[in-house]
Amino acid sequence: MPTKLNVAQALASSESIWEQEIVPALHDYIRIPNKSPAFDPAWRENGHMDRATSLIEAWCKAQPIPGLKVEVVRIEGRTPVIFMEVPGEGQSDDSVLLYGHLDKQPEMTGWREGLSPWEPVREGDRLYGRGAADDGYSSFASLAALRLLHEQRIPHARCVVLIEGCEESGSRDLPAYIDALAGRIGRPSLVVCLDSGCGNYDQLWTTTSLRGLVQGTLEVNILREGVHSGVGSGVVPSSFRILRQLLSRIEDEATGRVLVGALHVNIPSERAAQARAAAEVLGATVVSELPWVGGARPVTDDAAELLLNRTWRPALSVTGAEGLPPLANAGNVLRPFTKAKLSMRIPPRVDPSAAAKALKTALEKDPPYGAEVRFHVSEPSGGWDAPATAPWLEAAMQASSKAFFGKPAMGIGEGGTIPFMAMLGEKFPAAQFLITGVLGPASNAHGPNEFLHIGMGKRLTCCVASVIADHRAAR
Repeated sequence: MPTKLNVAQALASSESIWEQEIVPALHDYIRIPNKSPAFDPAWRENGHMDRATSLIEAWCKAQPIPGLKVEVVRIEGRTPVIFMEVPGEGQSDDSVLLYGHLDKQPEMTGWREGLSPWEPVREGDRLYGRGAADDGYSSFASLAALRLLHEQRIPHARCVVLIEGCEESGSRDLPAYIDALAGRIGRPSLVVCLDSGCGNYDQLWTTTSLRGLVQGTLEVNILREGVHSGVGSGVVPSSFRILRQLLSRIEDEATGRVLVGALHVNIPSERAAQARAAAEVLGATVVSELPWVGGARPVTDDAAELLLNRTWRPALSVTGAEGLPPLANAGNVLRPFTKAKLSMRIPPRVDPSAAAKALKTALEKDPPYGAEVRFHVSEPSGGWDAPATAPWLEAAMQASSKAFFGKPAMGIGEGGTIPFMAMLGEKFPAAQFLITGVLGPASNAHGPNEFLHIGMGKRLTCCVASVIADHRAAR
């Protein structure tokens, strides 16, 4: 089926909205260091969350969409959410829920010369700066998509837009808002999330699964205080060596395979087939999109296996450490303790609480040399596996991608975590999901040199409008 939009008109309108309104607003948004509460405990006092919220609120209220209501909802002690409603055609209680977030990851080091996390720089279609692609653009693009429908007088169901301020901290404030706003959210039959990625910038990509996450701090104590290495080494096992032993319990350091059985699942055949299809399209870019040093290589040359590794298999990253002094201050001392921040990605369908318990048991049981070993787990997050795609949605995604990109839509799993999806999947089991985004090759969310691909944003906006139109027609 063809898209219900006039393609040329929609593309021209999206181009104008993005260039004249969205991109300037994103410049202002990037300049706000609105780090998520996990990285800025003093977020209330610093005021950056309120600044970002006010910026988006003002832009949204100015949109020429009939019946649009924009409200900042606040629950005491929690980050705010922006809640928007746009009435639909007819009296049906059916609705579409569009989701995004406005909080950001911290700065991260390594930005190339001329770039920084808090100062926007545009180079062609790339807008550099922290948070524009992950996920500040979502508020603007959601309403821009609805504008395209109203400009062409195309009917749609009632739409609700929910923008949270705590996603990068595991969406720990969101359940309270979902409960408080339940009556206003209703029971959406379509959820659109713009906080995900794309395999390239040449077609619509939809996310079919997300991994979960277990984070924690592994702490090893062997001495009450540091001692001269000439006195203690050879007698006292170093806390770092003990930590290495503990990590080898949960990960094969030669292959990267996670050794805790409770963290693995059988990969569904349809997801394996999707990975093979995506590998055919993406080819070498699965590897080349990453900023390798010269001579480095991936864990395998099989692109499909790499995609499955980052979507349906657990993987460990050590993301921080304490107890290690800077090199300039590293004297000949046997240190009393070592701490490491562990980030364990877990596949969809793995119970995050069970995974956390299994990790804690594996790390703390029978500590080497009688050392004090503790694994302090932060709130684990579950993964998500999309329900079977309804025929109307599959047709709508294909129609929109072919209309606005000239290529078919593709489905792929993502290695990141969006806790909101698991929450909604449980709360609205009958809903269909369009999970997509602009985080494509080299966009480097959470890392240095993060950018938003503006051309992708423009076409994705049109695709979202097209799918929402087809949703209304299919009900």
